[in-house]
Amino acid sequence: MLIVGIAGGTGSGKTTVVRKISEVFPNGEVLVIPQDSYYKDNRGISVEERQKINFDHPDSVEFNLLIEHLKELRKGHNVEMPIYSYLTCLRSEDTITIRPSRVVVVEGILILTDPGLRKMFDIKVFVDADADDRLGRVIQRDIIERGRTVMKVLERYHDTVKPSHLQFIEPSKRYADIIIPGGGENQVGIEVLISIIEKHLTKSNTKQNA
Repeated sequence: MLIVGIAGGTGSGKTTVVRKISEVFPNGEVLVIPQDSYYKDNRGISVEERQKINFDHPDSVEFNLLIEHLKELRKGHNVEMPIYSYLTCLRSEDTITIRPSRVVVVEGILILTDPGLRKMFDIKVFVDADADDRLGRVIQRDIIERGRTVMKVLERYHDTVKPSHLQFIEPSKRYADIIIPGGGENQVGIEVLISIIEKHLTKSNTKQNA
């Protein structure tokens, strides 16, 4: 099993990069695990307090559970991935059963900030993008997917997203093995990443058949 970590700022194009990787490896060879599924359950605090949660801070993510699940998958065991709702800031009672795959892609803004999680990755990737481009994508996504107004998105961007990006996410870029500038539009960068994944898989298959 090859575990690839794909990080980058909010709206940098990580999802596009992951989708293009998945298209190259059909038949379920690529399992995608979003960091967003591992945000901590906030059942113990009020609705008002939940609205103030900084989802761009490492403390908002249950990294230990994500690490435990990756270890279980590497052993060949199924795991129950949480389902998280941005609308309620709670985890669902239901989970998603995920099975081991040849390639596991963990995608999220904060995944390179945690030392324990970084150790789990065979390849560490940072998707880089211009701040204005990222903001444009964030506005569009949060209005459509998370029911926020433009003013709410801008307020959140300036209060938490931008400061946390500069404090936690941008510095984590130094841990990356590969940096893809220009986000999902950088076809050459994505093809380089895909060729590296293919090389790792070929080497892994050779060892297994030896």
